[in-house]
Amino acid sequence: MNRTQEQLNRIEKACLDKGLRMTEQRRVIARVVAEAYDHPDAEELYRRAAAVDPHISIATVYRTVKLFEDAGILERHDFRDGRSRYEEISEHHDHLIDISTGRVIEFVNDEIEKLQRRVAEELGFELVDHRLELYGVPKAGKKVERSG
Repeated sequence: MNRTQEQLNRIEKACLDKGLRMTEQRRVIARVVAEAYDHPDAEELYRRAAAVDPHISIATVYRTVKLFEDAGILERHDFRDGRSRYEEISEHHDHLIDISTGRVIEFVNDEIEKLQRRVAEELGFELVDHRLELYGVPKAGKKVERSG
């Protein structure tokens, strides 16, 4: 089973586990989300879903994305570009956003994770959740790896 099929199965299973009815249009939207590597916004999800099923409306995409978000299946991000972008909730990771292109690079760094827990502890808190978004531009003359 490939990555996309595994993610689609996870999304559909999560929907069913939460008692959501899986209409054919919701399945199409779930598949589009599962195939996404780039944190698409609702309009881009609509374009991709409409390519599969031309009867899907933008309103259906917005309602479904909201339903999936409220059910804890999708996570919404606002990467300072004026649009909400979405990804399936998965293992924790952070984001580096290239502000010149809008490209989002996912990463995990154990040192950053330890530092965040230490800072919270030093301030008298137990860290229960966090989100880290870094914003930058590629350095001149540096080749940037392709990613999410």
